Amino acid sequence: MKELIEKQKFTGLSAAEVEEINAEISHYEDKSAVSIEALKIVQKYRGWVSDECLIAAAELLDMSPAQLEGVATFYNLIYRQPVGKTVIHYCNSVTCWMLGAEKVRQRLCEHLHVELGEMSDDGAYTVLPIVCLGACDHAPVVMVGKELCLDVIENTVSEILGR
Repeated sequence: MKELIEKQKFTGLSAAEVEEINAEISHYEDKSAVSIEALKIVQKYRGWVSDECLIAAAELLDMSPAQLEGVATFYNLIYRQPVGKTVIHYCNSVTCWMLGAEKVRQRLCEHLHVELGEMSDDGAYTVLPIVCLGACDHAPVVMVGKELCLDVIENTVSEILGR
């Protein structure tokens, strides 16, 4: 009964989200240690983390919304606004930039008919910069969803998006 009350208390989160977050909490002494996982759980169900969900998750973790917002905005794979079904990150670190990342970004945006940070009209794609994808020896690098694409040049963008 207590568990049912606990699930209903956190408006803004589904019972499944609360259950998964509580399962993570059970592994730690300090609930706030689960902050990144909690945000990832919400994002898994919703595609992004709304203000309402962030506030509910913060309450569940015994944190202030500002504390959890600090975590959410620090990690660039937590989305605080709606994104497309597939997020494309292009690396804009110094190495990728020197080797043509800007041309790759332009081609991505042209091909998908979006501006940087916008969602495509069909809700399928969003193109976002990312500081580093950790494959500098294969720059420029792009991550399409969970697929890391290495040695990308502007002429291979259409091929990558066609997969």
